[in-house]
Amino acid sequence: MEYVLKTNNLCKQYKNFKALSGLTMNVPKGAIYGIVGRNGAGKTTLIRLVTGLQMPTSGDFELYGAKNTDENAIAQARNRMGAVVESPSFFPDMTAEENLQYQYKLLGMPDYSGIPELLKLVGLENTGKKKARNFSLGMRQRLGIAIALCGNQDLLILDEPINGLDPQGIIEVRELILKLNRERKITFIISSHILDELAKLATHYGFIDSGHIVREMSCQEVEDACRKSLKVNVTDTSLLAGVLDDMGITYTITDDHNADIYARPNISELVFALADKNCQLISCSEREETLEGFFISLVGGGSNE
Repeated sequence: MEYVLKTNNLCKQYKNFKALSGLTMNVPKGAIYGIVGRNGAGKTTLIRLVTGLQMPTSGDFELYGAKNTDENAIAQARNRMGAVVESPSFFPDMTAEENLQYQYKLLGMPDYSGIPELLKLVGLENTGKKKARNFSLGMRQRLGIAIALCGNQDLLILDEPINGLDPQGIIEVRELILKLNRERKITFIISSHILDELAKLATHYGFIDSGHIVREMSCQEVEDACRKSLKVNVTDTSLLAGVLDDMGITYTITDDHNADIYARPNISELVFALADKNCQLISCSEREETLEGFFISLVGGGSNE
């Protein structure tokens, strides 16, 4: 698998506070990689290191194969990356088009012919002479993404891209991210505390706690872990396994007495089948884990960002 970003034992120390502690992660090319963590877990610090806003205390990372210790190589690699960190940066007294023209100048791009297409891509083609200060929060976020895309980047890093947006703004930003990923093959790294919304976007996850990655998972692995199940307690799960195999039902054995069944079997039939094997069904309950619940189970409770 090809990776856009790989970090190795990345650490960041601020006096007596360690913001990152041996963080190792791998972002596949073409992914929408969601970083999930509490307030203070290290999400924004990680983004600031990767974008070059701060330097790591120890450890290293590779961006498109370029080591962060190789100044020339990492500078070229960062030319392929755009970012919106903490809040979109733009000039409020300029129009959307004028903001993009200014960014083109900063990048040494004298040809403005690509700006109309970029404005259309983010849904701001009809804003005309309207100043950015009068944009809705969703429009401002989309303008920030457009500015980040001015150099034809193929990696975008977004820190809390839907924070504070109304439902319509959330939908607009979500659809834009999916469109850019699908049509332009842009890789995304997204930090968000709105986990239910992140679940509608992410293809991969990195669960971060206390400055290190607790677990990396694909979307399918998370869906499997969070899918609806019937949690059963029986006298002997080895006998339960035989019964479920005969019934063609998918399950996971937790321990000698507990299992998760990924189906809705007829309880009476299950009880009689178990009785034939001298196994008793003690209790059963339905369970459907949310992404938030799964995250809390990984890091041991508490509030999450």
